[in-house]
Amino acid sequence: MIKIENLHKKYGKNKILTGVDLEIPEKGIFAILGPNGSGKTTMIKSILGMVVPEKGKVFINGKETHPNGLYRKNLDYLPQIANFPGNLGVKELIKMIKDLRGTKANEDELIELFGLQGYLDKKLNNLSGGTKQKVNLVLAFMFDSPIIILDEPTSGLDPVAMLNLKRLIAKEKAKGKTILVTSHIMSFVEEISDEIVFLLEGKIYFKGSIQELREKTGEIDLEHAIAHILTENNA
Repeated sequence: MIKIENLHKKYGKNKILTGVDLEIPEKGIFAILGPNGSGKTTMIKSILGMVVPEKGKVFINGKETHPNGLYRKNLDYLPQIANFPGNLGVKELIKMIKDLRGTKANEDELIELFGLQGYLDKKLNNLSGGTKQKVNLVLAFMFDSPIIILDEPTSGLDPVAMLNLKRLIAKEKAKGKTILVTSHIMSFVEEISDEIVFLLEGKIYFKGSIQELREKTGEIDLEHAIAHILTENNA
C-alpha cells in the first residue's frame, strides 16, 4: 500500500534520509523506530507530502503521490506536536476539521472514549498536555481512512487513556487498515505491532517482526534488542 523508493532528504549539510527504500503492505500495524535524528518524522512527513525530498518517490496504492495533496484524503495523521490555535474551543476545532475534510466523522464515540465531554467548550490553551493529546487522537481517528499515521501517540497519556488507545488501534486494525506508528515506549510498540522498521542514520537497518529482531540480536525483548543495535553501532 505504501512504497518508498530511494528517498533522500537533508537540511543544510545535515543528511536526514539517505536512500530509504521501504514497502509497507496493506493491513497491519507497523512501528517505525529509531533514535532521535534518525529520520522517522521526516520519512512520515515525506509520505504525507509535508516534506519535499531532494530525491526519491513515494507511492500510495501503486500511484505516485502528487504535489496537489489530494491523496491525503485517504490518510489520517496524528502529529508529534499538535499546534492548535489556543483561542479555539475543543468543539470549534473538531467542527473546523470536519468542515475542511467534508466527510463523515465519528467524533462522538471518540469523545466518550477519551472522556472529553466536559472539555468541549474549553479553549485549547487552557488544556493540559495530556488532554490536548486526547483531542489530537479524536481528530486522527474520527475519519474512516484506510491509512492512519501516528507520530508518538502515547505522549502525555494517563494509563486509562493508554489502554483505550491500544483498544482503538486494535479495532482499526481489525477493519483491515494500515497503521504506521512511531513511539519511544517499547512496551507499547511490542504489544501492538505486527512489524517494525528500524531507522539508523537515515537508512533502514531492519524490517521484520519483533521475534525476528530478537533472533537477530539474541535479546529477550524489544527494548534490549534496540539497545543492542544502538550499542553495536556506537562501538
